[in-house]
Amino acid sequence: IGTIAFYGMYLWIAVSTIEAAITIGAMTMYVVVFKQAQSAMAAALGDIGGMYEDNLYLSNLYEFLETPTMTPPGTATEGTKPGDGVRFEAVTFMYPGSRDIALDSIDLHIPPGSKLAIVGENGSGKTTLIKLLTRLYEPTEGRITLDGRDLREWSLAALQRRIGVIFQDFVRYQLTVGENIGAGDDFAYNDRQRWDDAAERGLAKPVIETLPDKYDTQLGRWFRNGRELSLGQWQKVALARSFMRRDADILVLDEPTASMDADAETKIFDRFREVTTDKIAIVISHRFSTVRMADQIIVLDRGRVVERGTHDELLAQAGRYATLFNLQAQGYR
Repeated sequence: IGTIAFYGMYLWIAVSTIEAAITIGAMTMYVVVFKQAQSAMAAALGDIGGMYEDNLYLSNLYEFLETPTMTPPGTATEGTKPGDGVRFEAVTFMYPGSRDIALDSIDLHIPPGSKLAIVGENGSGKTTLIKLLTRLYEPTEGRITLDGRDLREWSLAALQRRIGVIFQDFVRYQLTVGENIGAGDDFAYNDRQRWDDAAERGLAKPVIETLPDKYDTQLGRWFRNGRELSLGQWQKVALARSFMRRDADILVLDEPTASMDADAETKIFDRFREVTTDKIAIVISHRFSTVRMADQIIVLDRGRVVERGTHDELLAQAGRYATLFNLQAQGYR
């Protein structure tokens, strides 16, 4: 409508000039004024649209700032039963604002030095289990203990020092390679020797050696001369990050090799088992060639543990795990 009105005015000016109703000077003035008015109107409408778009972002920011923060009440730095490991006792959990049960009555004991694999379909609660262990969320019912003490009684800083984790949606920091790895331990963020050791453990060192500035190579595209890695290479850097915490006695890998080839996957899990001999290791994976190395495997379905045992025991049960294993094995025959 606005466009039709403006062109209608131009038509009126032209007709009036032809009929000598206005002078040439007046015509020139009208053309210039209407053109300026059109530009001003377009700019104003564009600014209004921009304000609306900015308000959408600001509403998200204000919603985030208004989110109540939880003050962790715990202060303990050690458990009441050293060497008891991790226990889930009748743990039930629902995400805030949801009525769907994400985890239902989970009972689980993970002794020190043991290797646990968690399998199940997407949405079965595998990652949720780890988020509760790392206290990103609190159980709705039941409790989780570490060395006999409820996680809610632990100092959050002390608890986090004991856990190293890499989630499947790991962060790709727009930093140098070394800083990406060093982010795994804020106490050794700039320790180049620790970077090198963690990269060796996470099998990221061969990738780093090919980069022009090694650990000082800028990653990502936000900054000039930044290098982008493949998804598999990013996973190795993230894996190295999880090895930065030397005092962590619980290591968790959530789909750590989803973008790696079979050879790299085998090497990583051989190394992972080697460096976690005396630690609790928890692996979430859809690849059964990976989980069969675990001492204990649990199968989650709709938030419940439906099967548990070793690889051979679960195959003998001919249940859910055996079905999923055979389906995957058929793809390699």
